[in-house]
Amino acid sequence: MTSAPTLSEIRQWPATVTVAEASRAFGISRSHGYDLITRGEFPARVLVVGNTKRVVTASIVALLSEAAR
Repeated sequence: MTSAPTLSEIRQWPATVTVAEASRAFGISRSHGYDLITRGEFPARVLVVGNTKRVVTASIVALLSEAAR
């Protein structure tokens, strides 16, 4: 697994990212990220359009910023 990105790197991501990228930011596997989404427990805001799931970068930044305090 690739190392987790830093908060400053995440802040430069586009407005939404894939579940795989978002999961990496939280230090979890892609499959665990999808499991959390299925259970409604993913820690960041997830947008679903058809079969596509995208995670809102601002919600990742907010959560990780809060955890860093």
